[in-house]
Order: sequence, then structure tokens, then C-alpha cells
Amino acid sequence: MKKLLLIVISAMAMLAADVAGEWKATAEGPNGTMQRTLSLKVEGSKLTGETVSSLVGKSMIEDGKIDGDSFSFTITAKFQDNEMKIPYKGKVTGKDSMTLTAEVSGNAIEWKATRVK
Repeated sequence: MKKLLLIVISAMAMLAADVAGEWKATAEGPNGTMQRTLSLKVEGSKLTGETVSSLVGKSMIEDGKIDGDSFSFTITAKFQDNEMKIPYKGKVTGKDSMTLTAEVSGNAIEWKATRVK
């Protein structure tokens, strides 16, 4: 039984997207191009790490999950002395590319990211 459980866990880990590592992302905002760096770590189906953006600085990744080639997480960002939770949903679109969508005040921001080699 333990061997079967180990095999199932290993198979699930192999199906999870390879998002671990450093990523550079860009998105178009009302004032031009925004940039974000993501440093991601994966343990099974759990996603952790941090992100740094040109607009809100450094934020820790919270509640990160991976399911196949899709993933999600939340950050707490401070903007003009106000803290807000920003949920992200993403999908790996290639070995070294992914897309992310952030929901900010009811608006979706589309990010395109490439792996830093």
C-alpha cells in the first residue's frame, strides 16, 4: 500500500507544471508597460515564493496551488498606503512561457512571462 501511495504521489508531481524558478513578466497598463519578476518554488502541488513589481515592490506568494499546467496564488500588495489582496491565475503555455491574470478592483490584468535562464 505504501508503494502504491508513493507511485501515485510521484505521478501527480510529474503531471504538475514546471513553474519553479525565475520568471520575468510584462503587462500593459493604463500608464504603459508594467514589469514583474517572479521567484517560484514548488513542493508537490504547493506553490510558494515571491514577486517584485515596478508598481508595488516585493510581495510574498500566499495560498499557491498547482494543478496540472494551471496554477493560482494571492499576493498582498501595498499601494499608496493601502493593502489589497490580489489573486492570480496562470497557465504554463510552453516549457519557458506562461500567462497570468491578476484581478485588481474588478479589472483583469493579463501578464505574459518567460523563464529567466
